[in-house]
Amino acid sequence: MSGHTTELVVFILLFAIVSGMGFVAARWRRPDDLASLNEWGLGGRSFGSWITWFLVGGDLYTAYTFVAVPALVFSSGALGFYALPYTVVVYPLVFLVLARMWSVSHVHGFVTPADFVRARFGSPTLALVIAITGLVATMPYIALQLIGIEAVLKAMGITGHLPIIIAFAILAAYTYQSGLRAPALIAFVKDTLIYIVILAAVIYIPAKLGGWDSIFQAAQDKFAATPNAGDGILLNANNQLQYVTLAFGSALALFLYPHSLTGVLASKNRNVIKRNMSALPAYSLVLGLIALLGFMAISAGVKPIVTDGKVDNNTVVPLLFDKMFPDWFTGVAYAAVGIGALVPAAIMSIAAANLFTRNIYREYINKHATDAQEAGVSKIVSLLVKVGAVACILLLDPQFSIDLQLIGGVIILQTLPSVALGLYTRWFHKGGLIAGWALGLAAGMWMLYLIPNPASGKQHFGGSAFALSNFGFDTKMTIYAGFLALAVNLIVAVVGTVIFKAAKVADGEDATAQDDYFADEGDPKVKDLDLTGSH
Repeated sequence: MSGHTTELVVFILLFAIVSGMGFVAARWRRPDDLASLNEWGLGGRSFGSWITWFLVGGDLYTAYTFVAVPALVFSSGALGFYALPYTVVVYPLVFLVLARMWSVSHVHGFVTPADFVRARFGSPTLALVIAITGLVATMPYIALQLIGIEAVLKAMGITGHLPIIIAFAILAAYTYQSGLRAPALIAFVKDTLIYIVILAAVIYIPAKLGGWDSIFQAAQDKFAATPNAGDGILLNANNQLQYVTLAFGSALALFLYPHSLTGVLASKNRNVIKRNMSALPAYSLVLGLIALLGFMAISAGVKPIVTDGKVDNNTVVPLLFDKMFPDWFTGVAYAAVGIGALVPAAIMSIAAANLFTRNIYREYINKHATDAQEAGVSKIVSLLVKVGAVACILLLDPQFSIDLQLIGGVIILQTLPSVALGLYTRWFHKGGLIAGWALGLAAGMWMLYLIPNPASGKQHFGGSAFALSNFGFDTKMTIYAGFLALAVNLIVAVVGTVIFKAAKVADGEDATAQDDYFADEGDPKVKDLDLTGSH
């Protein structure tokens, strides 16, 4: 820790200020009673444009993004920039789907995507499948926020897990007390710090490194000297398909995560969502600048920290800041990353808790649960989820958590037919959707199992780039495994629906077959989906 005292003091000071804000948030825009999921889990569904912009932005751009995207660019080059088209493509998709989901949820009181599926298709089983899928995909995502904090602590010479346990204990306490209001209030500070740090980095660091020409030349020289044909500052014929399908598949997956929906449902009306989907691409500009930190680290000669013989590329950004910035500003940068872990971790744990409460506890344990009972169960489950995330870091190899998140993207994509397409059509049969989900998951796991990672010596689950040669094609081209798994899901869902309908197998009894009717929010005729009779 010697030589990092100033950085540590600034980091702890900003962390303490933000933690204090988390506890104060319980009194911010306080309702008469926090004991309901609408208030604790969705902030009273009352957030306006500014709060939603920071909340959703803080939800989607996490600490792991801050360290992992530049780390991928540092190690692989151009492929790491897939995050840019992915975040550009996602907002029109979200505009189409989530504004509509907000209307349906607002009218019918839905809190989770599984709530909607339960009512839309009249199937508790399908809703349970969607809920469990969301829970499984979210858990490793929360654990990955810890990896972002760990990278910063390693750069300050701090080892051991006690600081992470303390940080998440504080997070658990103020999330338990304040619910979604805590990350909403903290998001203002988090995003302000990130913008300041990134803008300073892209102006100050290139000036110290001799300009962008020098930075890109250093990156090109590094990749030219490696035996890996897939890296480089430009894409090549073998990884272009992987780049496109990874970007598109990731965009489809992002808005299916329960925490994405939680931030959107907290908005007070559809116009807030529309304005935010227009403004949120500003984060994509910042993400592009964040990605370039990977090339800057190459030019600056940064060497990742090696722990127990394993190279930790996630430390390249903290080490770059430590090398290039004055100590006090490095502390600010570290705080931006650390606080950047708190906002999404809080929202994710709330979203996971809401899934359990509404779609497992209420459906199968206590069908007549009151609002206060639901809120109480969600608070407890949000604590357990955080404990589980910390356990992932304590008990598992952190690299395994990264692999879990990779698998999580493939998993959450399998909810697309039920959740996203279900908003626009009720043609699918619940049996076809469940069959598609199961076979899509099986196909995705099979493909991920076949992917090796020669760099780490792993034979299985070594990435998401599935080689088309596995299908007998004479090519070195790869494709995103989740994209193919989703294709399997959709084909099976369509075929299964045709078969079930031809066999006249009954669909959900309490679902509606009426046409959707959508109007602008505020129109007294809005009924979206007539789901009367559903829970």
